[in-house]
Amino acid sequence: MRTTVQDVMTTDVAVVNQNASFHTVAEQLIDREVSGVPVLDDDNRVVGVVSEADLLAKQEFKESYYGDGYRPPLRARIRHTVGSEGNGFYKALGETAGELMTSPAHTTTTDTPVVLAARQMDKYGVKRLPVVDSGGRLVGIVSRRDLIKVFLRPDTDIERQVREAVKAVPGDVADLRITVADAVVTLSGTYDEHSHAIAVVRMIERIDSVVAVHDELKWKHDDIADLPVVWGGA
Repeated sequence: MRTTVQDVMTTDVAVVNQNASFHTVAEQLIDREVSGVPVLDDDNRVVGVVSEADLLAKQEFKESYYGDGYRPPLRARIRHTVGSEGNGFYKALGETAGELMTSPAHTTTTDTPVVLAARQMDKYGVKRLPVVDSGGRLVGIVSRRDLIKVFLRPDTDIERQVREAVKAVPGDVADLRITVADAVVTLSGTYDEHSHAIAVVRMIERIDSVVAVHDELKWKHDDIADLPVVWGGA
């Protein structure tokens, strides 16, 4: 039911080896039109991420690729101002991706739900996460834009997934009607039991692409009301 990172990630990833030169990294960023790339060791394991912000510690990068008048984004300037005083100094001396990168890298896995991946990006203040296997080897990358695509699925695809969810819930339903418009699901019909109607709605609400559920379901028997009331307290 849940959309995972594997469903939305990109497998054509711009990367650099930890021994790649400063200019190789810069050219990769410019040629691929990205602001950061994973750094790999010789076994294809992710050991860090090198970004435009890391390279901007070198005045050489700014002058060579953007011109004398270029000023990096505010976030990049703050990143190199705040924190340990020596960090920017050592990156300014760096000559390879391994010396310039930010490490360890924040990564995710293919089976991570997209909702959790989005929370990771927000927590760490990053726009993308390298995707790794159980051995830490790179298999893809997922960006904020990839996650947004989850909510742009065609209504026909969402309806198909909703119908599969309905089938997974026990209980008979009469005159079931499902409509999806702009990712908003409307349900109508009559279940035998109230609890089954509740279960269907809850399951559909957990589908990542669904924006909202309009519940117009009815039921013949209110089994929820039949449950015994347990009073708390001493």
